[in-house]
Amino acid sequence: MALTGEKQICLEMLSIVKQFPKVLANNNINIKLYTGEILALLGENGAGKSTLMNILYGLYKPTSGEILLNGQAVTFASPRDAIRHGLGMVHQHFMLVETLTVTENIILGVEPGRGGFVDYKAAREEVRALSERYHLHVDLDEKIENLSVGLQQRVEILKALYRKAKILILDEPTAVLTPQEVDELFVVIRKLVETGVSIIIITHKLEEVKAISDRVYILRRGEITGVHRTAEATKAQLANYMVGRDVVLTVNKVPKEVTKPPVFTINNLTVIGDNKIPVVKNLSLAAAPGEIVGIAGVDGNGQAELAEAIRGLRRIESGSLLYKDKIINGDSTQFRIRKKMGYVPADRRRFGLVLPMTISENMALGHHLDKPNAGWFNLCRDYMQSNAKKLVTDFDIRTPGVGVPAEQLSGGNQQKVILAREFSWTPEFLLVSQPTRGLDVGAIEYIHTQILRMRDNDVAILLISLELEEIFSLSDRILIIYEGQIIKEFQAGGTNEKEVGFYMTGGKERSHE
Repeated sequence: MALTGEKQICLEMLSIVKQFPKVLANNNINIKLYTGEILALLGENGAGKSTLMNILYGLYKPTSGEILLNGQAVTFASPRDAIRHGLGMVHQHFMLVETLTVTENIILGVEPGRGGFVDYKAAREEVRALSERYHLHVDLDEKIENLSVGLQQRVEILKALYRKAKILILDEPTAVLTPQEVDELFVVIRKLVETGVSIIIITHKLEEVKAISDRVYILRRGEITGVHRTAEATKAQLANYMVGRDVVLTVNKVPKEVTKPPVFTINNLTVIGDNKIPVVKNLSLAAAPGEIVGIAGVDGNGQAELAEAIRGLRRIESGSLLYKDKIINGDSTQFRIRKKMGYVPADRRRFGLVLPMTISENMALGHHLDKPNAGWFNLCRDYMQSNAKKLVTDFDIRTPGVGVPAEQLSGGNQQKVILAREFSWTPEFLLVSQPTRGLDVGAIEYIHTQILRMRDNDVAILLISLELEEIFSLSDRILIIYEGQIIKEFQAGGTNEKEVGFYMTGGKERSHE
């Protein structure tokens, strides 16, 4: 076993290549992980981070290359093989059964006992001991469906530790956490490291890398572009290695006085969810031309249903939506589009694009029946293509041409197609939901700049985001949504992330077992 100082190399991935039919996802990648180390894999969307970790966890087989654990070559045919060798992985989207308890989820598939009988008492005691040892406090008898996202993440970590994981892979671990939950997670990670567990964090967040990791590998287009001790690299340097150019990490938002009355107003809105109970409750807000109103909240507090009601995709139970002082509750989505109400949906692939259709066709969606995209009974494809070419240039969309299906673009370029479409129609009100979800710093920089450009052009913007850094970067006012209600409002300069995070959980201190 190789040594560096007092630490041993516990994992090596040597000359890893992964070739998909049309994409070289990993090209000759070499990484080392030391015992008790926190290693970050940093890279833009599509850089090959997740592919590499999926190879390590047995989900993919490498085209070539080898994996060494404690100096011994290993081959994983499945995650079960990886788990048996002491690897664990906490995915960004948790793999938990909501109707089972914490303990039942943790022991699922490896229940102790004999002859078909589960020794639940012994299992619970072992889980309790793990919880105490690693300070992963959670109610072991509570059902998953009743836990916050942060506590569900703890259950996933406990599940890996119960299976004797000595190397733990965390995929975008702070994506849906409040600032307080992020702090708690980092405490847990450091505790794990003290006991000899080695950690690999997949991320595109520079703050996260600087705050928690010992070393960082930067991937770009499937290759390693840099390896650093984290303390010796600045955020600007890391961003440059990620995207291959200098990146402006802080948006230049010029303070702007709002002088015009609201163009969009919500009064006492109540919306029923798919479970037949109210998920938006007596909610009111307003957005004026030239301001960005940010809605901050933990995922699942009514944001999706609120966006659907504003767009005309979900029925309103009570209350009213006013656009230019006219109630639009019963107006169709098409009517709202034609009245210059723009929309950037949270899920670009499901709700923002028709993936098999070309870029030029996607650019016309919503106005495809209107001039100049259509005339009489036919689409004006020459105009659609020339307009799309102009927007591809204006919005720096990386594509071989406008006749390419949208599904062939990267996530960042798909998002730019939606922004180009919505912004080019000169909206007067714009609903933007999760505009940079899963994107790298280069794409985020560009998209934030475009949103601020619309604000400076006197568009009224309602921004829904799970990223507090994004809320603070863009918003003029910040509204906190909790259990479908606006419970607090701040001017952007009059608060901080910790205070907003506190109210995002209802303004209450979380209690543990």
